[in-house]
Amino acid sequence: MKSDKSSDEFYKTLRERLKKTSDWPAPYLYKFIVPSSDPKNLDHLISIFDNLGAVISTKKSSKGKYTSVSINVTLKSPDIVIEKYKQVGEEVDNVISL
Repeated sequence: MKSDKSSDEFYKTLRERLKKTSDWPAPYLYKFIVPSSDPKNLDHLISIFDNLGAVISTKKSSKGKYTSVSINVTLKSPDIVIEKYKQVGEEVDNVISL
């Protein structure tokens, strides 16, 4: 994912909101959607959160075309939350962040 002015502004706003609404370390819930047609994308997404103590749940859509992924993990700071979003965006093809 290329960094542009709108994404930089989005992450700046997200960082401020996270700082105001939580005492860190704090739990954070990520939600993503990936196409089910390429299981490597799902595996790679999950691997990004390995060794963090994350609780990961997946659910296929009714027609099986997409898989929703919920990742609940306790992180040390808003910066790490944003770092993980950016890592997913850069490394996982066709992912949608919710």
